[in-house]
Amino acid sequence: MKSHQHILLTAVILIAITGGLVGCSDGSGSHQAADHHASQVATTSSSHATQSAKKVHTHSHHSSTASASQQHQAILNKLVSYTNKESAGPTGDYYWTTGKAHFSHFAGLAAGDYHFSADAQGRSATARAVLTYSEYHLSQGGRQGDPLEPPAWPENKMVSITYGLTGRTYHGYLYNRSHSIGDSLLGAKSYTSNYNFTTGTRPQNVGADQNGGMRAAEEAAENYWEDNPNTHHVIYYQTTPLYKGSETMPRGSIVDVRSSDKSLNTEVVVINDAEGIRIDYQDGSNNAKQYHRRSSTMAYTHHRSTTSTGSSNSHQSATATTTNGGWTIAGSGMVFVSDSDKYYSEVKNPNNYHYESVFQANASGATQASRGNQYARP
Repeated sequence: MKSHQHILLTAVILIAITGGLVGCSDGSGSHQAADHHASQVATTSSSHATQSAKKVHTHSHHSSTASASQQHQAILNKLVSYTNKESAGPTGDYYWTTGKAHFSHFAGLAAGDYHFSADAQGRSATARAVLTYSEYHLSQGGRQGDPLEPPAWPENKMVSITYGLTGRTYHGYLYNRSHSIGDSLLGAKSYTSNYNFTTGTRPQNVGADQNGGMRAAEEAAENYWEDNPNTHHVIYYQTTPLYKGSETMPRGSIVDVRSSDKSLNTEVVVINDAEGIRIDYQDGSNNAKQYHRRSSTMAYTHHRSTTSTGSSNSHQSATATTTNGGWTIAGSGMVFVSDSDKYYSEVKNPNNYHYESVFQANASGATQASRGNQYARP
């Protein structure tokens, strides 16, 4: 028994000594392991914090995107309702405002920059630009380019559209190659991509009174420039066409406009239809009766001299144009009509205008330009 107890006591002593020796010899190693473990915990915690922050940011981005998508869907639903009814909308002028502007993806765009895009179906999608006063100043007057055909540009025809707002009847082409960001705002840059154009009805482009539709948003920007000439501030301008399903023509567009000093801040929704005309937005076909305009009022005929010998030639000379110092001057009772339905008596680039009688211009809804510039004179 004593021998057995002695053996047990010896074993206990040896275990204690061995444990002590292990603790002493690995003391520094144990601290390193503990420090390494603490470091792992700190890194993991930091990683979790970063991942959490990323999740919060991603969630915020997704929430913002989801919110914008829901807003666009709600607006599209209204546009579908109005266009199905061939309606000019709540204002009667083919647009309405929703409140303040909403923007996305402007990072990296500086003053004077722009970006046009297409969607997965190859349709014109959101157009963005950071506008400057100098661009507006340079673009005043005649067009700075020729409108490009938007994707899926349909067959076009001349029609009659009677506007409930004004009681006037427009006679002309149903569809315009409609700028998402207009010539008057972006100048020559607005013609660099067909994705800056959509198939828009005439009233979608200028409304029932020449100040509605897309013009309502453009004029908001133009008025800001007029009130703030030579300003260093810029205007953030974004147009988003809205399509129903796979249709190739948009039911309308959302135009967001905000100046960098925040004094201009609005969102305009534009309706793409025409009163009394049923449109198939898949291919642009419609039930409008074609209007035949007399070709003589549409033709641009240039003559250097107004002298003539015959009575018929006298009439032709009276309506023909003349030139003087680089200016082309309209004949008696004739005017040059721009795509924005403003007409002039003298222009530098006559091929950028329709040449027609004052009577026909007025009948089509055009009005005399209130001011001139280096390209056109009232």
